[in-house]
Amino acid sequence: MPEIDQSRDFVPINIAILTVSDTRTLESDKSGDLLKARIEGYGHRVVARSIVKDEIEVIQTEAKQWIESPSIDVVISTGGTGLTGRDVTPEAFKAIFEKEIEGFGELFRWLSFKKIGTSTIQSRAIAGVAGGTYIFALPGSTGACKDAWDEILQYQLDIRFRPCNFVEIMPRLREHELYGRAS
Repeated sequence: MPEIDQSRDFVPINIAILTVSDTRTLESDKSGDLLKARIEGYGHRVVARSIVKDEIEVIQTEAKQWIESPSIDVVISTGGTGLTGRDVTPEAFKAIFEKEIEGFGELFRWLSFKKIGTSTIQSRAIAGVAGGTYIFALPGSTGACKDAWDEILQYQLDIRFRPCNFVEIMPRLREHELYGRAS
């Protein structure tokens, strides 16, 4: 049964929050505020936060700076995952992923289906790894951010979660750079 292993010590990680929106400001970014409160409430550190326009190059520029920073372990974005012409977060991130974590989007939509039914089909939530950094792209609603954190990320970003979690494999995310890619 999945559970928190209380015999292990909690390890706080450094997380950056990226809000993708043409209209939000730090004062009106309720989803970013919700993520920040939950991340810090769980014991992790929010070490960077930014709001960028729905433009592939702008999203990638901010994400790449954070990926290159040794002080950032995880990037969580909110917004830009829908179907409209300005929703380009998945395209921006897919172009920089070394590996996509397909199960994240699948699990997010499965959990979301229980709450919003078939409307979840409009979500393009995704996740991946680039430069040893995890990247999670969440929809822009507070409900979606709450669900993603409360039902997936708080567990996968906790080294005590069993049977496995993302934190315990962080040291191995860049192995391919040391040993080359398998042919």
